[in-house]
Amino acid sequence: EVQLVESGGGLVQPGGSLRLSCFASGFTFGNYLMQWVRQAPGKGPEWVSTIHSAGTTYYANSVKGRFTVSRDNAKNTLYLQMDSLKPEDTAVYVCKTRLPLGEFRGQGTQVTVSS
Repeated sequence: EVQLVESGGGLVQPGGSLRLSCFASGFTFGNYLMQWVRQAPGKGPEWVSTIHSAGTTYYANSVKGRFTVSRDNAKNTLYLQMDSLKPEDTAVYVCKTRLPLGEFRGQGTQVTVSS
C-alpha cells in the first residue's frame, strides 16, 4: 500500500524556520519525482516545489530563495526546509507523487506563520 506521511508543521513567527518531512512507503521512492503543494484557507492548491529522482529541483516564484527541497532515498523521505517564513506561507502542506498506479498524496501538515 502506497503511503505518504507528512510531519514537522507547527506555529512559527514571521521570519522563522520549519523543516517538513514526508515519509514514503509502498513504492520504490528513489525512482520517482516528488512534489510539495500547499493549500491556504479559502484558496485552491498551490504547487510549491518539485524534486526529480536524480535531485533536480524546481520552486514556485513565491518560495524561491527561501525554501529548499531535498530527499534522502535511503530513508524514503522527502524534506522541505522553509526559512524566512511569511504569514502568507500559512497553509496545509502536502507531499505527492505520481506512480504508474496513479497520483498519491499525504494527509498534509499544518504550517501557521503568525506573531
